[in-house]
Parts: sequence; structure tokens; C-alpha cells
Amino acid sequence: MSMIQTGRLQLNSTHATAVKGGDTSTFTQVTFPSPFPDGAAVIVVPFVQTFNGPDTPGLRISDVTTTGFKIRMNELVGVGKALSDGPHTFETVGWIASTV
Repeated sequence: MSMIQTGRLQLNSTHATAVKGGDTSTFTQVTFPSPFPDGAAVIVVPFVQTFNGPDTPGLRISDVTTTGFKIRMNELVGVGKALSDGPHTFETVGWIASTV
């Protein structure tokens, strides 16, 4: 049986757009309201809920575990290059996490 949790947070970016994989030093840690069962496979689906900044706010997630995940606002990247300046104002980000 699947278990589902939801949440939201205020997220912004004060950093340049990340174009190199694996560096999560500018990500924000999100902790689930309740941990998922040990050994569960968890997926996270985030969505920007607001339209506060003029550039398209992409989202990156990383390190999904049974207790949480990391997330970063990352303005759009194309062909390995940033398509905007990177910094982005606060947006409301909603997320759904579920076991699979």
C-alpha cells in the first residue's frame, strides 16, 4: 500500500544557475512530516505554485530518502548553459511524496 505526504515551502535562489551535476551545497533540506518506512522507495514531485519572478523557475531535487529530500530553485538551463541570471525571488513550492 502506498503512503503519501504533502507539503510546501517558500524557496528562492541567490545563486547563479547550477549547470554542474552533483553539487548540492546550495540546496535546501526538506524533512517529511513523518518518516516513510525503512527501506521504502520514495518519489518526490515538486511544483511551483506562484508567479512572482519574471524568469521561469526550474526546480531540482536530490538525495531523496525516507526522511526527506533536498531542493533548489534553478532557473532554466539549455544545452549545458544557463538561460537566465540565476537569482530568483521567493516562490511557493508545493510537493507530493509517495512510496512506490
